[in-house]
Amino acid sequence: MEGKMVNAYLLHSYNCTVPRLGTPQGKQRQQLHCRRRAIEMEKNVVMICSFVGFLGLLSSALGFAAEATRIKVSDVQTTLGQCSYPKSPALALGLIAATALMIAQAIINSVAGCICCKKYPNPSNTNWTIGLISFITSWITFIIAFVLLLSGAALNDQWGQERMYFGEYCYVVKAGVFTGGAILSLASVSLSIVYYVSASLPKTTQPWNPQQNQGIVMDQPQVQNPVFVHEDTYNRQQFP
Repeated sequence: MEGKMVNAYLLHSYNCTVPRLGTPQGKQRQQLHCRRRAIEMEKNVVMICSFVGFLGLLSSALGFAAEATRIKVSDVQTTLGQCSYPKSPALALGLIAATALMIAQAIINSVAGCICCKKYPNPSNTNWTIGLISFITSWITFIIAFVLLLSGAALNDQWGQERMYFGEYCYVVKAGVFTGGAILSLASVSLSIVYYVSASLPKTTQPWNPQQNQGIVMDQPQVQNPVFVHEDTYNRQQFP
């Protein structure tokens, strides 16, 4: 009984209902079609979340790798007003990390859409609230992470001889720039997945009950037949 209720709620969640009128064969075919549709949509959600999650982990791992291989102060040599920078893979790692993060954000927002454009019957729904918070926070963390990764990569694009700035300074990436970008990129992708899942959940606040109103019997109202009364009944007078 519980499995039937879960299946009915799953079908209703994806706006696929079985008509009550029609032949039993037609109902069975429609129900089978609805179940296949619900299973396919669930598979799509799992596949998209898995791929986006992989991109988020890739971006975060590359960010930590860029932090470990960045140019440090001890790696820079100064001679006669020149800064000598060694080669570092942090530039390529930072660019790939930023690209993976951008692809993940683009995929989630293309399949889930903007929450401002979606119509919810009840804006106070828990799914809508979670989706709104996740949507806004994911974009904030995405922008910060993207800027950190790109700026760190750009500052590592220095190798060979460079002139000292202001006569005595050689610029390098500050410690923690790539680390912050890696952590925020993972947080951004996680929040985007939460938003996508909440947007894919049913938007109704009341569970669907397929057995509702089945105990009501429709029938014609019962009207009592009129009784004929002779007119003398009202004309009788009481004599002493």
